[in-house]
Amino acid sequence: MQFKLGVTKNILNVFTFISESGVKDPRIDRAIGVCKKAVSAFSYSWKKRRDMTEVQAELGLPQHLLISESPTRWGSRQKMIERFLEQEKAITRVLGADKKTRHLVPTWQDLEVLEATNKAVKPLQDFTDALSGESYVSVSCIKPVLHLFKTSLLLPEEEDLELTKTIKANIMRYLESKYCDLEKEELLDMATLLDPRFRTTYIDASKLEVVKKRAVSEISALCNSTTEEAGPSAVQENTPPKKKMTLGAFFKKSAPSTMLHPQSEKTKIETELATYLLIPDIEPDTDPLEWWKLHQPNFPRLSLLAKKYLSVPATSAPSERVFSVGGGIVTCNRACLKPDVVDRLIFLAKNV
Repeated sequence: MQFKLGVTKNILNVFTFISESGVKDPRIDRAIGVCKKAVSAFSYSWKKRRDMTEVQAELGLPQHLLISESPTRWGSRQKMIERFLEQEKAITRVLGADKKTRHLVPTWQDLEVLEATNKAVKPLQDFTDALSGESYVSVSCIKPVLHLFKTSLLLPEEEDLELTKTIKANIMRYLESKYCDLEKEELLDMATLLDPRFRTTYIDASKLEVVKKRAVSEISALCNSTTEEAGPSAVQENTPPKKKMTLGAFFKKSAPSTMLHPQSEKTKIETELATYLLIPDIEPDTDPLEWWKLHQPNFPRLSLLAKKYLSVPATSAPSERVFSVGGGIVTCNRACLKPDVVDRLIFLAKNV
């Protein structure tokens, strides 16, 4: 199942994403450029850092160091801007006292742009940290995330500046366009249905019956394929050994047959799906994979489809963490490691 997601990556690299989504603004580029140059001036001068500490104490500002942007660390640019705005008065005084760095003092227009940009991006920072999880974040989170962005995190507020509103609107427009085609819509609807935390909450009511029918059809196909793969030999192997007859077995055989015709496989699947949709709501912090592992005996057919869809990761964060682990293992001093050895070391690093 090929499906490019990466919501977390897009939001964490939100400034790169802003230019990709058509929000590229020379004011933002200039303000961020001024911010980076000013931070660099303190990074390369211990005297300015010393003066900064003195001014911070005089102005009653927190004794914080400035943060430099790191291309490989998601969210570092937003943190750099936030810290820059926090220490703006001390930065202006220290830079303004030196003729060589006086031109780096930000103007009020630059500060206004940085504040507007930071206000649009800041609410996403803590959220994306949670969304970057490996074990509990599945593709089923995408539709709820988009709904949360639209109704809360990226909802324009009355006190927002026009630039802030523009950034929020364009981020939302880009994300909606990213998942608007039919194939992705069908996958997201099915994955959301199979997540016990969401089920039908974020599925369009007009599409619900279609999604249910498709779920029944896919479960039938999965059950048939599982039976065919098992074959008659597997049935013989799984046949329990013959046990001694008990008294209850005789009553069971002689009991009058009042049952109706046995249900068809399709009816059993539909009943199972209807029962699943009627279960009480569960806690939002519940791990859906753990939930299905626990309730698989109750929904043996539906759990097959849940394994198929909920195994799709929602973000590229887990795979990129694996790359980082690999970079720490295959160093300059260990460049002769064989590929299979590297695979084992990475596996042990991530699972032990």
